[in-house]
Amino acid sequence: MSKRKVGLITDSTSDIPREWRDQYDIRIVPLTLVLGGQKYLDGVELSPEEFYARIASEQVMPTTSQPSPEQFLNAYRSAYEDGYEELVVFTISSNMSGTIQAARLAAEMSPIPVQVVDSLENSMGLGWQVVAAARVRDNGGHSQAMISAAQQARSTMKYGILLDTMNFLVSGGRIGGAVKFINSILQIKPEIWLNGETGKVEAGIPARSREKGIQNLYKSFFRKMDLTKPLHLTVLHNVALEDAENLRDQVIKDYNPAEILIQICSPILGAHTGPRAIALCGYYDL
Repeated sequence: MSKRKVGLITDSTSDIPREWRDQYDIRIVPLTLVLGGQKYLDGVELSPEEFYARIASEQVMPTTSQPSPEQFLNAYRSAYEDGYEELVVFTISSNMSGTIQAARLAAEMSPIPVQVVDSLENSMGLGWQVVAAARVRDNGGHSQAMISAAQQARSTMKYGILLDTMNFLVSGGRIGGAVKFINSILQIKPEIWLNGETGKVEAGIPARSREKGIQNLYKSFFRKMDLTKPLHLTVLHNVALEDAENLRDQVIKDYNPAEILIQICSPILGAHTGPRAIALCGYYDL
């Protein structure tokens, strides 16, 4: 039986590293990916590497769907059986997915109390919030302190992405404020940002080359950060590991963050951002 009385659940878009999921017993409810007419549970039945290889070679446009309430309810019941007395659930932005509705519907049938939180983020913008909550819990904090810690992390969260192609974002209908790029799909490397206050995608400054785009992303990201405070950062990529490693090394050299990691993005997010996208995501302490 777990010693932790407050359980943590999130969805598969959170991109939390496996070792942290295990360390903090963060439970994952997967979204579903549809590729070539076949359904796959995100992170369970198709690895990110396999996914990105397939969309590059087969030139198919994937689609995604949210978890069912039953999937969340099964996760709640499992946590209850393992000794948890209360649950905090963080989901992908409600402006990007209906996942939160499924989590809330399941909460009405849960055997233990459940608080469902809209992260207004995705990937490690969501993942960092969950990890912040886990760290507070493991230091003795209750559920409200966990949620407050996550919200504090979100208050300084920045998340910028450089796309190698606009096709997947347009096809997936997640363009939001990035719509101004549509007429230039073939000519530019678009930059987009996730607004942590609205949970929507906004346009950044496009570049004519990938190298210039990465440089612009780097400069824009750190202009938004308070460099006098400890930084918690992730370099995210869609099978662009070499670029991600170079970016990480540059960040360490220039800014010496409190923690930084490289993480490949889940196929659910990759379905909207496409191969070779690269991103900087993280927050600073207040």
